[in-house]
Amino acid sequence: MQPDKPVTFAGFRLDAYNEQLWRGTQAIALRPKAFAVLRHLVEHAGQLVTKQQLLEAVWPGTFVTDAVLKDSIRQLRDALGDDAATPHFIETAHRRGYRFIGRISDEHASTTRPTSHSERPPAATARPSNVLGREAELGTLIASLERALEGERQLLFVTGEPGIGKTTLTKALRDEAAARGIRVASGQCLEHYGAGEAFLPVLEILSRLCRPPEGDRVIGLLRRYAPTWLLELPSVLSEDDRATLRQHAGGVTRERMLRELAEAVEAISAESPLLIVLEDLHWSDFSTLDVISYLARHRDPARLLVIGTYRPVDVILGDHPLKAVKRELQAHGLCREVPLELLPEAAVAEYLAVTFAPNQLPAWLVRLIHRRTEGNPLFMVNLVEYLLAEHIIVERSGQWQLQGEYAQIDSGIPENVRQLIERQIDRLSADERRVLEGASVVGMECSSAAIAAGLEETSDWVDQQCEALVRRHQFLSPARIVELPDGTITARYKFTHILYLEVPYRLLPAMRRSQIHRRIGHSGEAIYGTRVGEIAAELAMHFEQGKDAPRAVRYLLLAAEIARHRSAHHEAEALARRGLSALGSLPESPERDQQELSLRIVLGVSVMALKGFAADEVRDIYQRAIDIGGREDSSPQSFMAHWLLGLFHYFRAEMHRSHVIATQLVDRARRMDNSLLSSEATLALGVVLVDMGEFNDALDHLETVPMLGEGQRDRAATAFAGQDPVVTSECYAAKALWALGYPDRAVVHLERAFALAGPAAPAETRVIASYFAAHLYQLRGDARTAQHHAESAILLADDYGLSTWLALARVIRGWARVEQGAIETGIAELQRGLDTYLATGARLWRAQSVGLLAQALTRAGRHEDAMGAIAEALDLIRETGEDGSAADLHRTQGDLLLALAAEVGSPRGGASAPRSPVASRIEAQAEECLTRARTVARAQQAKAWELRAVTSLARLYIHQGRETDAAQVVTPVLEWFSEGHDTADLHAARVMASGRLSDLRPGHAR
Repeated sequence: MQPDKPVTFAGFRLDAYNEQLWRGTQAIALRPKAFAVLRHLVEHAGQLVTKQQLLEAVWPGTFVTDAVLKDSIRQLRDALGDDAATPHFIETAHRRGYRFIGRISDEHASTTRPTSHSERPPAATARPSNVLGREAELGTLIASLERALEGERQLLFVTGEPGIGKTTLTKALRDEAAARGIRVASGQCLEHYGAGEAFLPVLEILSRLCRPPEGDRVIGLLRRYAPTWLLELPSVLSEDDRATLRQHAGGVTRERMLRELAEAVEAISAESPLLIVLEDLHWSDFSTLDVISYLARHRDPARLLVIGTYRPVDVILGDHPLKAVKRELQAHGLCREVPLELLPEAAVAEYLAVTFAPNQLPAWLVRLIHRRTEGNPLFMVNLVEYLLAEHIIVERSGQWQLQGEYAQIDSGIPENVRQLIERQIDRLSADERRVLEGASVVGMECSSAAIAAGLEETSDWVDQQCEALVRRHQFLSPARIVELPDGTITARYKFTHILYLEVPYRLLPAMRRSQIHRRIGHSGEAIYGTRVGEIAAELAMHFEQGKDAPRAVRYLLLAAEIARHRSAHHEAEALARRGLSALGSLPESPERDQQELSLRIVLGVSVMALKGFAADEVRDIYQRAIDIGGREDSSPQSFMAHWLLGLFHYFRAEMHRSHVIATQLVDRARRMDNSLLSSEATLALGVVLVDMGEFNDALDHLETVPMLGEGQRDRAATAFAGQDPVVTSECYAAKALWALGYPDRAVVHLERAFALAGPAAPAETRVIASYFAAHLYQLRGDARTAQHHAESAILLADDYGLSTWLALARVIRGWARVEQGAIETGIAELQRGLDTYLATGARLWRAQSVGLLAQALTRAGRHEDAMGAIAEALDLIRETGEDGSAADLHRTQGDLLLALAAEVGSPRGGASAPRSPVASRIEAQAEECLTRARTVARAQQAKAWELRAVTSLARLYIHQGRETDAAQVVTPVLEWFSEGHDTADLHAARVMASGRLSDLRPGHAR
């Protein structure tokens, strides 16, 4: 470097003469020794400069320690915005020294053209020159980055076949972003894991953002906005911090994780613009796609650019969900695609001209390379490196020349990029080849400790081979240093392209590959100890490929449970199915049965979440789980399987079957002497009895559900479908008390439920509390309050993807709108809610919901439609045994007949005209229905239902001129009530007892 010629690189200018570093017009302050270190590294750009060489050059004749040098390197990285883990300027050669890897634009720099093959290893020569042939695409990416800097969030998909240049293009953008001081983080989807590891690349991104120098700030933002994500990053928290955070994190659901991540990303990007790169999305898990979609749809301003790369052919042929996600986002204008086409012949010519300057290469070489590679950049680069290695392109007298004839060269070129990579592997030393094979088994990122374990070698020996590959820019990128849970300090390398991993992995003989997988798995177990959950999916993969079925099953189960805890139900389902498949190779044993039972429980819970509580598949899963251990199995897993099967039958409205299961659970829990299980069993029985209309028996059970301590209630909510047992018992007790004639006491129980279902409670618990509040106020006839709670339930259920509760809450909101005069709008919502609910396979409470629709249709004068609806509802309760709403449905049918009789009897003669025979027959049918409603209510001791029945009977008698009969039928029931005097039902009953129909509130003169 000449002292009077400044050197520029990636927006920086190094003025050696004035000892000043500039970024644009801004001078960057550096200590003199730090500047001297940078100058020395730049003077030897591309070369490894050892620590000793730097110390001698910058501190000649002075004794200083490595710590002084490290401090100068740290200051330089801070000034350059560089990251030691993913460097763009100063690369660390582990335990040896440093290398300047920035692209210098100074024409005098000694590294701007390759040296001859004899002067350096072959792969170092033919490196891509920036993004030749991709200038337009890079311009598109930079333009999106500019828009992101203005607060307009961006999502781009960079697509193309393997080797087309997706990685190179996104790296160029990362370099540009880093030079501007923009936060950059990338995550890699891995073929080994596929749909099995939930949020894998997202967690990698967050982990990178939590690293120094700005990691503490990011950790603070995650603690504030995304505690559930911070809990998934154990390496950045102490155990005490994790325990404290876990207490305040509350229930984990997919929707909560997505919402938290969006808020955290927006907070991070508010402090500093953020570029996120997700590579190889054709191997992504479902949950990562959810993250991409959620970030794109969250339209608040954010200085955020998300780039995803993928291979379109793999997505299409594999029917990957990414295809549907991208199509949906494109339809709403929320993403753009940047497809990379094959390079034209002119780009090949430019590449050769830049790489080999000056040269005397013939024009037919350009055509040959383009024809053989079809313009695939990775193939082109590897082919040129092959020509160098084979001494076909050589340097003579300062000029690059071709050695050989067209036919000879053409016949010797391998057919594809994989064959070229195989040739490169063949040229490696035996030791380097072994390390590359071991690294390919570890994965895209591979620690020397894991490679050493797989090969049964030392980490030092592995590092030597890896560093040799890194120095030659072959296969691996520079290492970063990490500390493993057992305290081991190790280097972690990354393959520079996925094909460089795939080829050596597939070249390995199957038996040797399995052995390496098993050793890596055993090493991971030892290193992570009690923290193996952090790498459960990784260990599962290694033991699956290593043909160690017992361990594979163990870690597949653990990974599935972790995925379920994250509400990543697609991944939990996939992992559980893989576990069940692996179990097939194990001999029968009690341990095997318990593992299958546990796997089926996870599978069933995930299928319930994805397809609904009442999906047909759920019954088969849990019935098989029960059959495995036998009906007398006393394990908690067996209890859980029975409980979940009961939940399935309950939501199918198969009341007698769910009653039998709940009764058996109570007996089983008593024998197991387990207070948590006993509470759940008692609750299950009480819940079923409420909907069977056995309200007093239900209360006897519900009010004995133990008031569990916070710890046990949390455990129950985690284990039992996200429902807090105490909140659920209070809600159902409120419903039973209302039916029994205690509307005010019902409100008290509901208020207790709300007090327990605070913001930290699981989403399902909070939705249940809001839904039952809406339902209770609907029963009380308070449409405005019912709508308020229904809308709260709708917001929660929609946010957390709880489709069953969402549909039910919409039914009540539809009813409330009808009662407040928006009849047609309310009926439409009622019908949509019912249709959505039916699609889940559930029938629980469908009869009562159809009854509400019948009432609404009656208000609209659509009597024929209303008669069809009430007939369906009554058929349902006869079929299901859901008798808790039977009395009110018979009453609704009677009211409908009364409305129909009034319509038939009133058009011509008015109120004074004699009723027609048709009207009289209809009134007789109505009286029969209302008498039946009163009989059913009395049998159930359901004073609320009885009051409604006798009120409607009194209305009929008054219309018939039988005021005394009206008073006699309603007064005894009315006088029984000691509370709830402000409710609509009691007001209507008092009016009927007085005979003054004109005093009826709107909506009750039906």
